[in-house]
Amino acid sequence: MGTTALVPVRFRLATLLAEAGRSQRALAERSGVSPTTINRMANNLTAQVSLGTLDSLCAALGEELGRVVEPGELLEREPPRKRGR
Repeated sequence: MGTTALVPVRFRLATLLAEAGRSQRALAERSGVSPTTINRMANNLTAQVSLGTLDSLCAALGEELGRVVEPGELLEREPPRKRGR
């Protein structure tokens, strides 16, 4: 079996929360996602998240922002790391 290369991404949750003018706790209450999960995502301390969680967050953020929020908006590629010699 071959290995799967993972694309390094980070969460944009903190940016979207700031855009909505909402706190992590308010998002947790509205989305039903635990405050711990939201905090870990906002601080990029989690390596994976379920599609159900992404869907719940998109729905709640969409209500807050007054527009559709797609799952891809919660993620962005990390810039390439410079290799030291």
